[in-house]
Amino acid sequence: MKFAFLIMGDYDSQKDRGEISGGQARMIGVASVSEAAEIAAQLAEEGIGCIELCGAFGEEGARKVIEATGNRIPVGYVTHLPEQEEVYRKAFSN
Repeated sequence: MKFAFLIMGDYDSQKDRGEISGGQARMIGVASVSEAAEIAAQLAEEGIGCIELCGAFGEEGARKVIEATGNRIPVGYVTHLPEQEEVYRKAFSN
């Protein structure tokens, strides 16, 4: 199965991307949820079978990406355990 991981931040999705295993796994940086939704729809059409999202998307962003793919492929997003909340807040407070 082909897999993609989308990470959100100060990225240029045309330049900030890479792949391994002959394109079986891809990583793409996006600047917004709306951009991610557009790219996710394209990826689904290209045969990507599963998309994971970085934690910055949250549940609402994940739902928008799911909607963009027509709920045809699995879409998940990274989360963390509650006991790490303070560590995450410190790491991403910038």
